[in-house]
Amino acid sequence: NLLIPIIGYTDLGLRELTAGTKLHADLTQVKKAAKRAADLTRKILAFSRQQVLELSVLDLNVIIVEFNQMLRRMIGEDVELQTFLSSTLDPVKADRGQIEQVLMNLAINSRDAMPGGGKLSIETENAFLDEAYVRKYAGDLSPGRYIMLAVSDTGQGMDAETQRRIFEPFFTTKASGKGTGLGLAIAYGIIKQHQGHISVYSEPGHGTTFKIYLPQAKETLPGLLPSIKEPTSMFGTETVLVAEDEDMVRKLVCETLQAHGYDVVEAASPTGCLELASTRATIHLLLTDVIMPEMNGQELYRKLTAIHPNCRVLYMSGYTNHVIADLDILGKGVNFLQKPFTIQDLIKKVREVLE
Repeated sequence: NLLIPIIGYTDLGLRELTAGTKLHADLTQVKKAAKRAADLTRKILAFSRQQVLELSVLDLNVIIVEFNQMLRRMIGEDVELQTFLSSTLDPVKADRGQIEQVLMNLAINSRDAMPGGGKLSIETENAFLDEAYVRKYAGDLSPGRYIMLAVSDTGQGMDAETQRRIFEPFFTTKASGKGTGLGLAIAYGIIKQHQGHISVYSEPGHGTTFKIYLPQAKETLPGLLPSIKEPTSMFGTETVLVAEDEDMVRKLVCETLQAHGYDVVEAASPTGCLELASTRATIHLLLTDVIMPEMNGQELYRKLTAIHPNCRVLYMSGYTNHVIADLDILGKGVNFLQKPFTIQDLIKKVREVLE
């Protein structure tokens, strides 16, 4: 409200002055500053989730396809834009303009992380988040059906400290004058106001993935029937060797597999994994993170097959499978489980690989 009279009276004053005079130039600068302040206020409102949303039932795929042309102009010719859109995507109830703002802010962040060019990927899929998943990764959500939107790049990546602060207002790793530090904070605020969740996964030198979950709309788009798939539990007795350097993730994976009948061997490092493997008569499956200290998951599997030649492998990573392919970390057509995953995702994929 304070900015309205500032901008309004400045306009009135400019009408009474001759262009080119010093006072006219001074008031023009006042008006520009007031407009910047108004824009900043809108951004702060977005972060603090105080904007009025115009909600409607939407197909995210349609928004992405129709927004493609603008995104291509914005990211430049040296960045390749790829889309991987689910053909059976359920609708969301959202403000179209705000979702476009999120897409734009994430795309700009990705573009700036790839000064020498690269690939920007946008993916959608339906997701079921169970209690264990939301408790560990998204405590602000309720278990249920969501729509996943992932924006990934093959850029510079970021360290753990940067990831911890990435959604803070005014935090930026860019040079002075190159960014406000509000783009990702605004995206965070918009998604939270939609009762959704946004997270980041990155490794220095290996790009970044932002993953968004929005609640599935209770209403359906015209002509669409709701698609409901109940998650299934699948049991086994095989020996699974789990290699994961993050303690909390490894603990969850091992407890989940043990609860479903598997004989589980766990290791926090590739070296420890190989040492344990040499003491076991049989390893049916290696479940390994892609990027770890000492060696990556693919190198670990290559060495493990020298000990257990019939062992199968399932890779897991916070990057999407398309980004993994772009980074050339793994070969084509490998068994892959994207983090973060639900218990149902994990046990279903393990069973699928073993069979």
